[in-house]
Amino acid sequence: MLKSNYQKIYSGNQFDVLAIVEELHAIHIEGIVKDETESGRLAGFGTAIPGEQDLYVHNDEAEKAKELLENRFKKS
Repeated sequence: MLKSNYQKIYSGNQFDVLAIVEELHAIHIEGIVKDETESGRLAGFGTAIPGEQDLYVHNDEAEKAKELLENRFKKS
């Protein structure tokens, strides 16, 4: 099994994921968004119902990203 250099830090709707990606950019962290619904649509298995997106960051930046998430959801 391959070892990944990335870890999933969040799963949610596209609007929340986009907002978190913008917050990560502000602290110079690149997030990677995985959207199985979009992948399926591009492969010809389209659906009208959007699913959840997964947000990944590099292992070296995961702790800082998780702190951002903790602070973000404390406010909510």
